[in-house]
Amino acid sequence: MRLIANLLKTLLILALLAGVGLLTMLLLWQGDLRRVDDLSVLEYGGKATVLDSSGQVIGALTPSLSSGARVNRDLLKASQMSPWLRAAVVTSEDTRFFQHGALDPRGLLRAVVHSATGDQEGGSTITQQVVRSTLLADIGQDKTLTRKLKEALLAVQVERRFSKEEILTAYLNVVYWGVGRTDLLGAQDAAQTYFGIDASQLNLAQSAYLATLLPNARRYNDYTAYRPLLRSVLTRMVKEGRATQAQAEAAWRYPLRPVGWTVRYDGAGNLISATLSDPGAKRARSPAPQVRFADGFLDAVERDLSERLGRSVLYRSDVRVYTTMNRQAQTSAEQASRRAALPAGATLGLALLDPQSGDVTALVGQKLGDGVLEEWNNATRARRQVGSSIKPLLYTLALAKGWKQSDTLIDAPLDGDYQPKNYSGSFSGGRVTLRYALDHSLNLPTVRLAQQIGLNSFVSKLRELGLSPAPDTGLPLAIGALEASPLQMAAAYAPFANGGIYHAPRLITKVTEGGKTLLTVTPDSGQRVWNEQTAYLGLDLLRGVVNDLTPYQGGLGWKARIDGREVGGKTGTTNDVRDLWFAGVTPGLSGAVWVGRSDNAALPRTAYSGEVAAPIWQAAASGALAGQPVASFTAPQRIEFRRVHGVQMAFRTEQSGGFLGGLFGGNSAPAAQQQPEQTDRAAQQQAADQATRDQQAQAAQAQAAQAQAAQDQAAQQQAADQQAAGQAAADQAAIDQAAIDQTAIDQAQAAADQAAQQRATEQAAQDQAAQAQAAQQQAADQAAQQPQPVLTPRPQSDAGSAPPVPDTGGTGTTQPVPGDLQPQPDTAPGGVAPDTTPTPIAPTNTTPDNSTPGANVQDSGAQPGQPGQ
Repeated sequence: MRLIANLLKTLLILALLAGVGLLTMLLLWQGDLRRVDDLSVLEYGGKATVLDSSGQVIGALTPSLSSGARVNRDLLKASQMSPWLRAAVVTSEDTRFFQHGALDPRGLLRAVVHSATGDQEGGSTITQQVVRSTLLADIGQDKTLTRKLKEALLAVQVERRFSKEEILTAYLNVVYWGVGRTDLLGAQDAAQTYFGIDASQLNLAQSAYLATLLPNARRYNDYTAYRPLLRSVLTRMVKEGRATQAQAEAAWRYPLRPVGWTVRYDGAGNLISATLSDPGAKRARSPAPQVRFADGFLDAVERDLSERLGRSVLYRSDVRVYTTMNRQAQTSAEQASRRAALPAGATLGLALLDPQSGDVTALVGQKLGDGVLEEWNNATRARRQVGSSIKPLLYTLALAKGWKQSDTLIDAPLDGDYQPKNYSGSFSGGRVTLRYALDHSLNLPTVRLAQQIGLNSFVSKLRELGLSPAPDTGLPLAIGALEASPLQMAAAYAPFANGGIYHAPRLITKVTEGGKTLLTVTPDSGQRVWNEQTAYLGLDLLRGVVNDLTPYQGGLGWKARIDGREVGGKTGTTNDVRDLWFAGVTPGLSGAVWVGRSDNAALPRTAYSGEVAAPIWQAAASGALAGQPVASFTAPQRIEFRRVHGVQMAFRTEQSGGFLGGLFGGNSAPAAQQQPEQTDRAAQQQAADQATRDQQAQAAQAQAAQAQAAQDQAAQQQAADQQAAGQAAADQAAIDQAAIDQTAIDQAQAAADQAAQQRATEQAAQDQAAQAQAAQQQAADQAAQQPQPVLTPRPQSDAGSAPPVPDTGGTGTTQPVPGDLQPQPDTAPGGVAPDTTPTPIAPTNTTPDNSTPGANVQDSGAQPGQPGQ
């Protein structure tokens, strides 16, 4: 008795534990269980009419499932399917379908027995297969306990929600029947591909053959081996009362000829010969990919609406959906996709929006015109690492904290365990300006900047911009270890074009039914993420990437230029060239393009973001703006422009550094970055520094004027000597304020001494008036003199060839440059025409060090094969 009592107690405890476990799973899987209503979309479809921003009809929405499964657009009702097909599929897949519930214990036991004897047989019911193919498509075919439990629970829910006939109809609409030009989903695809008829016209022989393909569609490739399965299905149909013996015999004798096969039978239906004479016939006859106009946009609208209204509500009624899509922009984006020259196997995602409102004007989710129908909408649903296209966001944060474009950073390896590299593997060892580092997409200065700015501050800013950095990414975040979609990147760049306001993207304006408004979506008021001056300074950096350097000089964004319009943007490439990006802005438009493979495989090393992604962006943007008045970015108040090292740059007036600051190209470390949380105090300190430097400049000019006023040769020589000494002292003071390293200081002093000696020699040989004029000119020249960091130019491997074109997205591989590409002047706002022969801060390296790619956190610039940290 005690043994029995203990056994009962044990069983009770196990039952309680099982109950608690089941309750826990139900609570944890509430979201998955709610997916059951998704199947209601299979009963409807195409009843939501979508209109663009001008009120023109775009098309009708087609149903999708929250799991991500694609649903055949030719949804059939039960009456549109051959009764023979329904009977054959039930016989083959789940012969007791109409007798058991969601699960079939008998079938499961039979499957276990057969598996033990080496004969693989599935134990899943048709209901479970529907759940697996639709509601749990995002889990895939993982044979895990979790998936099996979810599948069972959802199957029970489906049986409660739908009738057996509805479940069978849903199954025949979504089941996989092989591959043609795209996946063959549902009875209509199968009937048209294998036999060239509609699903309603299938006879018993054809239906039984299609049923034999369901466990494994590759059986099509060996008709001889699997012909006996047809006899087995027919025999079982007779046994189950779904066909008579006479009907089964007639079906066996029917001269069945699947597409592409040449088959001969004898009079009794026995196979004499079978040859796959046309292996391409199945692909040729299969339905063409159903890529409609604005397919990517419609997909995004359908998912947005489903979240707002629910799928069952959306497809039960006849509604009209008004959207933000601009037909001209969408047409231009699709043309750019069709004409895009992509590496083999690559696809793309493209998003355009209005930066003033966040309204999405165009979306393209895949490469169009290649005969492949991608299930995934890369414009909105892809999350791929962005590479160097993240860098302008970091640099602009530095500008917000008091840095200037002319401030300098060391291009040299870091201290510590994390050792990123410039793409080329080389470094100059000297200081480069922020502008130069971004123009050439250097990784080492960028990571140093992130260290000084602070990663926590950068992460917070990225979140304000609608991006979601992974926790604990670390320093690799600075050079691209962030996953985002093209739409997210387009929205993150939009504040550069609208004065610093982030708007969440909007697709839908309203939904109506019978004239009654069901839903109104108003644009958000926006969140200020940059002040106007900072946004404009960041924009100026982006314009530099596109315009500062020609392809001959290593320009990264050259092919994004639009004639007559201002353009700014940045390329991006990730590790092993898995992702190519270009994100950019022009007045009235912000957009981003991603190119890569759906399977995340690497692209060829010769695929460059500036050569692949940038031209797609340019084609889409220029077409979207065609016919519209040319607009310009307007500089806000307290912005001025100066040439530093031959490059026109924008500065805050109160942080400009005065006359000498413009000449000496900024500081090595601004006061603001010393105390990043006290920007105002830093700005005040910089303003004080500016006043001091301006006074020094005025003193230098006064000395030059006194030198000019001298009339006789002896007085002129004495004044010139004084001027040289005073100017050398001014140079030394300016260099000290800029915190330039000791080597640069020594070079500056040596240069000043040599210049003084030269002036003395020349003045001795000239008359009094010429000497006075020479002293004045020399004083001005000495004030403008700035020692340059010495960079080590990369040796050319082919001394006789033209300088190479760098990888505009980050690979460093080169190509010859057309001889007619010449440097273009960079005209500053306000009509100031800058010098058209820029002198860079360092000798131009024609193979720029672009973003060390990183698919994973390896976008860090770590050595090949070493993960970023």
